[in-house]
Amino acid sequence: MKKKLDPATTIIPFAIILALCGLFVFCPVDSTNTLAVIRNFLGDTFGSYYLVVGLGIFIVSLYLAYSPIGNITLGKPGERPQYNFWTWGAMVFTCGLAADILFYSLCEWIYYAEEPHIAELGVQEWANAYSLFHWGPIPWSFYAVLAAAFGFMLHVRGRTKQKYSEACRPILGRYTDKLPGKAVDVLAVFALIAGTATTFSVATPLLASCITALFGGTVTKWISILILLVVCATYTASVMKGLKGVERLSNICMYLFGAVLIYVLLVGGETRYIIESGLTALGNAVQNFIGMSTWTDVGRTSSFPQNWTIFYWAYWLVWCVAAPFFMGGVSRGRTVRQVIMGSYVFGVLSTIISFIILGNYGLGAQLAGKVDALGIYTATGDIYGTVIEIIKTIPLYPIVLVLIIFSMVAFYASSFDSITLVACQYSYRETTGMEASSKKMRLFWAIFLILLPIALIFSEGSMSNLQTVSIIAAFPIGLVIILIIASFIKDAKIYLKK
Repeated sequence: MKKKLDPATTIIPFAIILALCGLFVFCPVDSTNTLAVIRNFLGDTFGSYYLVVGLGIFIVSLYLAYSPIGNITLGKPGERPQYNFWTWGAMVFTCGLAADILFYSLCEWIYYAEEPHIAELGVQEWANAYSLFHWGPIPWSFYAVLAAAFGFMLHVRGRTKQKYSEACRPILGRYTDKLPGKAVDVLAVFALIAGTATTFSVATPLLASCITALFGGTVTKWISILILLVVCATYTASVMKGLKGVERLSNICMYLFGAVLIYVLLVGGETRYIIESGLTALGNAVQNFIGMSTWTDVGRTSSFPQNWTIFYWAYWLVWCVAAPFFMGGVSRGRTVRQVIMGSYVFGVLSTIISFIILGNYGLGAQLAGKVDALGIYTATGDIYGTVIEIIKTIPLYPIVLVLIIFSMVAFYASSFDSITLVACQYSYRETTGMEASSKKMRLFWAIFLILLPIALIFSEGSMSNLQTVSIIAAFPIGLVIILIIASFIKDAKIYLKK
């Protein structure tokens, strides 16, 4: 194994992450201020870059799907798909969202209601519309296009180096194996580690709040650590079984997620409002798609696109290191068109349904006077406690809490077992597929991915700093993604000519 390991993509990113953690712990004020300056500079001065990259990749996804490239089978010509449509879609949806989807579906409208821009437009009409936009076609196009590119590289070209740099080979050429290629891979692994660590900062407190609301007690760091260990044990047990374990866990996750949505829709008491408000939000998002995609708030009257749209595009770009590679790996036998449009069907449609049902339930409960969620959040600043109060308005709410707890654990586990498999590929110089990594390597990555979030629990503010690092990393990652897409188009056209 030692001869196969790639030290550049194994040791260097670890050293960078550990060095950053040391700065966060021992120089918290200076490191926070420095990172904030860099983040504000990139988001404010170069904000248009993120917007152009986002809209551009979405347009390219449609071109790829309906050009001759869309007919290319990711595998041998005429080869049948490796997984049926439901199983493939379940793995696609769960590998890229973790438990963030449940958290933001429940509370994002509250954040937006506090924004002057949304207050001016109308919270009821626009809060959920922006949620659908920020979790809709543009970010999913990042995943879809890269999944097709990686699938082509793996299943058509038969490449044995499953890394970002290898996807750039049609343009980088001999420099793929030299410093430029190594730099690309180090950046990718660094972004992967930082991105996976920060996702726990978003939804783990909600999971802890659900548990304490169900069984009593208060949220402590030890409860959070216990939750992380349970999640780690779940996805480690799954990933040790390879893709079979991932497949099984993804299906379980989808059924639990569906149970939450159906229960809230039919039992919550806001069915009519959810459906009607959802249609309105969807209509606003579709009608204003181009305007929302290109709005920069030149006068900075609210800085809404800087605070939200640019933030989301950057965060999704960082997650593109792991999810699309896994999606491409499980897409053997599908055409480029099926991968791209199938990602939209499962990814975008499932996300839209989640935000329409869970988000509009909370907003409907607020308007009906069942709970003053905005007042609670304004008074306490506790978004997790506010969400629990919303959930408590649902009849037999303990059932909902149980479903949410198991759904969040399943989401985390199904996302991180796919990330673990992808991370294993980066640790080898060459590999022959997701199943090729040793169990020792899978165990190493499964444990390492959870150690950083646990360590950061003991360092106040470090998690938000690491999230800022992830957003900063998205700037060069965006350039690399453009290079990968250009390389894919160039190589696919050569393939079609033959």
